[in-house]
Amino acid sequence: MRGSVGEVDSNQMRVAIVHHWFVSKGGGEHVAEALAQMYPEADLFALVAIPDMMPDKLRGRPVQTSFLDRVPFAHRIYRQLLPLYPMAVEQLDLSEYDLVLTSDSGPMKGAIVSPSATHICYCHAPMRYIWDQYHSYRKELGTFSRAIYNLTSHYLRGWDRLAAQRVTQFVANSRCVASRIQQYYGRTSEVIYPPIDVASGYLSDTQNDSYLTVGRLVRYKRIDLLIEACNRLGRRLRIVGTGPEEGRLRAIAGDTIEFLGYVDQESLWKEYAECRAFLFGGEEDFGMAIVEAQACGRPVVAFGKGGALESVASIDNAASRSRSTGVFFHQQSVEAAADAILRFEACEDSFQPRYIRERARRFGAEIFCCNFRNLVDETLQVEPANRGLQVCI
Repeated sequence: MRGSVGEVDSNQMRVAIVHHWFVSKGGGEHVAEALAQMYPEADLFALVAIPDMMPDKLRGRPVQTSFLDRVPFAHRIYRQLLPLYPMAVEQLDLSEYDLVLTSDSGPMKGAIVSPSATHICYCHAPMRYIWDQYHSYRKELGTFSRAIYNLTSHYLRGWDRLAAQRVTQFVANSRCVASRIQQYYGRTSEVIYPPIDVASGYLSDTQNDSYLTVGRLVRYKRIDLLIEACNRLGRRLRIVGTGPEEGRLRAIAGDTIEFLGYVDQESLWKEYAECRAFLFGGEEDFGMAIVEAQACGRPVVAFGKGGALESVASIDNAASRSRSTGVFFHQQSVEAAADAILRFEACEDSFQPRYIRERARRFGAEIFCCNFRNLVDETLQVEPANRGLQVCI
């Protein structure tokens, strides 16, 4: 039921949780899973959903999907359906809900809700393929595809900025994303780091001589840099994950590179705990894998931009080496990545696994739930007529 200002109880409201799509298991799905556990009576919505790819704790819960889910082969070509995203999200019927929580790295902020409803958007990132990574994406397209992409992106940027004004309160998963929300949408946001299962991380008495990287094998992760750097140095690298770049990456991999593909969660924690260090070459909005490695006490060698700046204490900036958790490189080049690995090895014994693990606890799932619940309750107390006044159009 709807409560008056000062008497709002989110536990008595009708709640909808709207996620962009359930087609893989990544950081965004962890957030959607955490929200659904916080609000077990909430109804779930998505543009498309594959039942077998639902987060483990959401298996069996019904998901209402858009008309895109009925397009032939939608689960494989959903990214090519980009021009239809605005129509699809606007046709999701959320008119009967008091509280709408969107988990969004795409168009879900554009959901149309009741004028009296509260819409809180947890933004993993503004749509990267039409904003900050637009030029990178278009360079990879052929002439005909590029022309269509240019037109579609131009239209979507206008719609996306307008859609952002429908949100009551933005939540960003990092300060990096908060700055982009401000730049592209003219909206302020609260920063609440995503939920990491740091409690499952553990320290191992055994470390192997292999470096580790984990993630979907896509171009922007820049796993090619890590492979080439390890090729050059003759270092062992274990790669967890699958994706469209796998064939190209295997083609450049030397004898010291091992592809593990998909591994179960228990095996993944073992990989984290026993690796020499975790390597990351991309620019992430936050980077959950970087924190998971630190939850196992392992140092990180990463590209020093984006979310990594918020979760890794660089040895160059820490008060002491024993209070650092990793090493940064500041150019996405093979030379810079190789140099960072050598700098790590030169001070490898300085890192303190127990300190690294303890520092990672601030990203725990229980902290996310507490902070998000408090934000929801505070937002519900705001007089509806006063909401959104910080918007700059």
